Amino acid sequence: MPRFFVEPNDIVSDERGEHITIQGDDAVHITKVLRMKVGEHLTACDTDGFEYETVVQSLGDTVTLDVISKKTSENEPPYVATVYQSLVRGERFDTVLQKATELGVKRIVPVITSRCTVRLEKKEYEKKVTRWQRIVLEAAKQCGRASVPTVTNPIAFDEAVKEAAAADLPLFCYEGEGTLPVTIHTETVESPGTVSVMIGPEGGYSEEEARLAKESGMKMTGLGRRILRTETAAPFVLSCLSYKYEL
Repeated sequence: MPRFFVEPNDIVSDERGEHITIQGDDAVHITKVLRMKVGEHLTACDTDGFEYETVVQSLGDTVTLDVISKKTSENEPPYVATVYQSLVRGERFDTVLQKATELGVKRIVPVITSRCTVRLEKKEYEKKVTRWQRIVLEAAKQCGRASVPTVTNPIAFDEAVKEAAAADLPLFCYEGEGTLPVTIHTETVESPGTVSVMIGPEGGYSEEEARLAKESGMKMTGLGRRILRTETAAPFVLSCLSYKYEL
């Protein structure tokens, strides 16, 4: 069944029940691309994790839907995961956005580290984040999510590690010594409410960054015997979390 995301103010109630209006590109897609007909069903999702089964009442520049039923989505993880991904070039960052969304991430924070090969001016942030948000929206639709992850403006490493360390399960993925596997760390936290996953750039974290992460309370985490590419690391960790806490 087709799936679309709506804002709370798109949902209204009257004496006949609840109704949803969809405008803009999604209305065009429903009307002209999917060529849906009045009486057909589609799923609408709000930003609070609810799914609405609806029936199409009218089409055009504004699509109107009648709500048949509403339920809490079962497609979201039992934890809130944030990925702190060091900035990397082009399609690699896009891959992280797509795969992290499919694997249940709630928030993606681009991080500026000492070895980042990508340097963005602050005036570029708005344009980049708009594009990144569009990528996660499309990925969320494709994989059946009930919510769309948020992509933030890039932040500095010291700010990111301070924020990430506050999670119930704060994982700092590192190739150096003194790490433990993801599976060991997840065994120590039975049901985390929040999880943070910090991933370095192509050249990895510096020793100083690793030291700061450890002193901040991050759990130094190894990802197995092979060295993963930066765009592979976050999906790998999120898959481990899904296996432990969802499957």
